[in-house]
Amino acid sequence: MKLDRYDVKILEILSRDGRITKSKLAEAINLSVSPCWERVRRLEKAGIIEGYSARINAAALVKRTPVWVQVELKAHNAESFARFEALVHATPEVTECVAVGGGVDYLIKFETDSIDAYQRLMDAWLTGEAGIERYFTYIVTKTVKRPAPGFSPDDLA
Repeated sequence: MKLDRYDVKILEILSRDGRITKSKLAEAINLSVSPCWERVRRLEKAGIIEGYSARINAAALVKRTPVWVQVELKAHNAESFARFEALVHATPEVTECVAVGGGVDYLIKFETDSIDAYQRLMDAWLTGEAGIERYFTYIVTKTVKRPAPGFSPDDLA
Protein backbone atom coordinates (compact mmCIF):
# COMPACT_ATOMS: atom_id res chain seq x y z
CA MET A 1 0.00 0.00 0.00
CA LYS A 2 1.40 3.38 -0.97
CA LEU A 3 1.12 6.05 1.71
CA ASP A 4 0.92 9.75 0.96
CA ARG A 5 1.72 12.65 3.29
CA TYR A 6 -1.81 12.65 4.74
CA ASP A 7 -1.59 8.96 5.62
CA VAL A 8 1.81 9.43 7.25
CA LYS A 9 0.55 12.39 9.26
CA ILE A 10 -2.51 10.40 10.38
CA LEU A 11 -0.24 7.59 11.60
CA GLU A 12 2.03 10.03 13.37
CA ILE A 13 -0.85 11.71 15.22
CA LEU A 14 -2.76 8.52 16.09
CA SER A 15 0.39 6.85 17.42
CA ARG A 16 0.72 9.67 19.96
CA ASP A 17 -2.98 10.20 20.66
CA GLY A 18 -5.28 7.31 19.79
CA ARG A 19 -8.18 9.10 21.50
CA ILE A 20 -8.13 12.17 19.26
CA THR A 21 -11.56 13.02 17.88
CA LYS A 22 -12.34 12.64 14.20
CA SER A 23 -12.75 16.39 13.80
CA LYS A 24 -9.48 17.25 15.59
CA LEU A 25 -7.59 14.69 13.48
CA ALA A 26 -9.10 16.08 10.29
CA GLU A 27 -8.20 19.61 11.35
CA ALA A 28 -4.62 18.58 12.21
CA ILE A 29 -4.00 17.15 8.74
CA ASN A 30 -6.01 19.84 6.93
CA LEU A 31 -8.72 17.59 5.45
CA SER A 32 -12.45 17.47 6.02
CA VAL A 33 -13.75 14.85 8.46
CA SER A 34 -15.19 12.34 5.94
CA PRO A 35 -12.09 11.93 3.72
CA CYS A 36 -9.87 11.88 6.80
CA TRP A 37 -11.93 9.14 8.44
CA GLU A 38 -12.04 7.14 5.19
CA ARG A 39 -8.23 7.19 5.23
CA VAL A 40 -8.17 5.95 8.83
CA ARG A 41 -10.53 3.08 7.98
CA ARG A 42 -8.39 2.21 4.92
CA LEU A 43 -5.26 2.13 7.10
CA GLU A 44 -7.06 -0.11 9.61
CA LYS A 45 -8.35 -2.43 6.88
CA ALA A 46 -4.84 -2.72 5.40
CA GLY A 47 -3.49 -3.78 8.82
CA ILE A 48 -1.24 -0.74 9.14
CA ILE A 49 -3.24 0.43 12.15
CA GLU A 50 -3.52 -2.72 14.26
CA GLY A 51 -5.54 -1.26 17.10
CA TYR A 52 -5.70 1.33 19.84
CA SER A 53 -4.56 0.95 23.42
CA ALA A 54 -3.70 2.76 26.62
CA ARG A 55 -0.17 2.85 28.00
CA ILE A 56 -0.49 1.57 31.57
CA ASN A 57 1.97 2.50 34.30
CA ALA A 58 2.19 -0.91 35.96
CA ALA A 59 4.48 0.47 38.69
CA ALA A 60 1.59 2.61 39.91
CA LEU A 61 -0.44 -0.56 40.45
CA VAL A 62 2.16 -3.08 41.61
CA LYS A 63 5.82 -2.59 42.47
CA ARG A 64 7.84 -4.61 39.96
CA THR A 65 11.59 -5.19 39.87
CA PRO A 66 13.06 -5.00 36.37
CA VAL A 67 16.01 -7.25 35.58
CA TRP A 68 17.86 -7.56 32.27
CA VAL A 69 19.55 -10.85 31.45
CA GLN A 70 21.99 -11.96 28.77
CA VAL A 71 21.50 -15.61 27.85
CA GLU A 72 23.76 -17.92 25.89
CA LEU A 73 22.36 -21.30 24.90
CA LYS A 74 24.29 -24.59 24.96
CA ALA A 75 23.24 -25.56 21.45
CA HIS A 76 22.78 -23.30 18.45
CA ASN A 77 20.24 -25.03 16.27
CA ALA A 78 16.64 -24.38 15.26
CA GLU A 79 15.22 -26.83 17.80
CA SER A 80 17.10 -25.22 20.72
CA PHE A 81 16.07 -21.72 19.68
CA ALA A 82 12.42 -22.78 19.23
CA ARG A 83 12.32 -24.53 22.62
CA PHE A 84 13.86 -21.53 24.39
CA GLU A 85 11.59 -19.02 22.64
CA ALA A 86 8.52 -21.10 23.56
CA LEU A 87 9.62 -20.90 27.21
CA VAL A 88 10.03 -17.12 26.89
CA HIS A 89 6.50 -16.79 25.45
CA ALA A 90 5.10 -18.96 28.25
CA THR A 91 6.70 -16.85 31.02
CA PRO A 92 4.56 -13.82 31.93
CA GLU A 93 7.43 -12.24 33.89
CA VAL A 94 9.33 -11.82 30.60
CA THR A 95 8.23 -8.46 29.21
CA GLU A 96 10.78 -8.11 26.41
CA CYS A 97 13.11 -10.48 24.58
CA VAL A 98 15.31 -10.02 21.54
CA ALA A 99 17.64 -12.45 19.79
CA VAL A 100 21.04 -10.86 19.21
CA GLY A 101 24.40 -11.62 17.67
CA GLY A 102 27.79 -10.91 19.15
CA GLY A 103 28.58 -13.41 21.88
CA VAL A 104 25.20 -13.93 23.52
CA ASP A 105 22.00 -15.27 22.05
CA TYR A 106 19.25 -13.31 23.82
CA LEU A 107 18.66 -10.17 25.87
CA ILE A 108 15.64 -10.58 28.13
CA LYS A 109 13.80 -8.19 30.41
CA PHE A 110 12.10 -9.77 33.40
CA GLU A 111 9.73 -7.86 35.68
CA THR A 112 9.15 -9.69 38.95
CA ASP A 113 7.98 -8.94 42.48
CA SER A 114 11.54 -9.11 43.82
CA ILE A 115 15.10 -10.17 43.01
CA ASP A 116 14.38 -13.37 44.92
CA ALA A 117 11.35 -14.09 42.69
CA TYR A 118 13.51 -13.48 39.60
CA GLN A 119 16.22 -15.85 40.87
CA ARG A 120 13.71 -18.58 41.69
CA LEU A 121 12.34 -18.28 38.16
CA MET A 122 15.83 -18.43 36.65
CA ASP A 123 16.71 -21.45 38.83
CA ALA A 124 13.63 -23.22 37.43
CA TRP A 125 14.77 -22.39 33.89
CA LEU A 126 18.26 -23.76 34.64
CA THR A 127 16.96 -27.06 36.02
CA GLY A 128 14.38 -27.40 33.24
CA GLU A 129 14.78 -27.86 29.50
CA ALA A 130 15.74 -24.26 28.65
CA GLY A 131 19.19 -25.27 27.37
CA ILE A 132 21.02 -22.34 28.97
CA GLU A 133 24.81 -22.53 28.90
CA ARG A 134 25.39 -19.31 30.86
CA TYR A 135 23.56 -16.15 31.80
CA PHE A 136 24.41 -12.74 33.20
CA THR A 137 21.96 -10.77 35.35
CA TYR A 138 21.79 -6.97 35.38
CA ILE A 139 19.61 -5.41 38.06
CA VAL A 140 18.08 -2.11 36.96
CA THR A 141 18.96 0.70 39.35
CA LYS A 142 17.33 3.53 37.39
CA THR A 143 15.34 3.90 34.17
CA VAL A 144 17.04 6.57 32.09
CA LYS A 145 14.82 6.47 28.99
CA ARG A 146 11.68 4.52 28.13
CA PRO A 147 10.50 3.91 24.62
CA ALA A 148 7.97 6.59 23.78
CA PRO A 149 4.86 5.65 21.91
CA GLY A 150 4.66 7.21 18.52
CA PHE A 151 5.29 6.90 14.86
CA SER A 152 7.57 9.15 12.90
CA PRO A 153 7.89 9.53 9.14
CA ASP A 154 11.55 8.61 9.75
CA ASP A 155 10.32 5.10 10.63
CA LEU A 156 9.59 4.62 6.90
CA ALA A 157 13.15 5.45 5.86
